[in-house]
Amino acid sequence: MEELLGDEANYEFVASLLENIQNLVSHGLDAFWSPDEVYALLGPRSAACWDTLTGFWTAVADWCARTGLSLEPVEPLLTIQNEQLKVLLWTGNRTLSTGEKLGLAQAVRYEKANGASIPSYSHIAVALRSTGQQ
Repeated sequence: MEELLGDEANYEFVASLLENIQNLVSHGLDAFWSPDEVYALLGPRSAACWDTLTGFWTAVADWCARTGLSLEPVEPLLTIQNEQLKVLLWTGNRTLSTGEKLGLAQAVRYEKANGASIPSYSHIAVALRSTGQQ
């Protein structure tokens, strides 16, 4: 990843990959390393990207709390049996310390309300691409 982050053209790909990893390890499942264990393995560029993502998602969670946007419990998400669906949902949502889930829908709402996204990486653009819109 360090090498990829040396070229700005790769930033969106690496940010997306690291975000998926953050989401996956946020669930605290025994099968995966903790966020701290993953972070310890990152090089300086990857760690900076990780920190940027963490800051963004912290801002999203704080915004949801301030605006009273209700979040769903993460528990049903973690009991999904279909492997393909599980991968999509486990990497597309993160578990907060409250046991609630935060995902793409909240990130898009946050970006639309605040105009703030991760530099060179917008969840609105990701959402549009996933629906075939641009």
